[in-house]
Amino acid sequence: MKAVLDRFEGDYAILLFGEKEIRVDLPRALLPPGAKEGSWYRVSFEPDPEGERKQREKIEDLLNKLKNKNR
Repeated sequence: MKAVLDRFEGDYAILLFGEKEIRVDLPRALLPPGAKEGSWYRVSFEPDPEGERKQREKIEDLLNKLKNKNR
């Protein structure tokens, strides 16, 4: 997937994704150094099963602590 940096609005970069130019407001700090209006980026997302598993375990542990708090 590709996105173009359309413009900056304060601390946010306005990116337009794909042919439909779907607008996404992204914190400027997340862009690479030298990012400027008109810059194009390749964007990809990939699943992270291990990260998801760890997060689920963390949430489950917190829920168990809450359930057992008043026992």
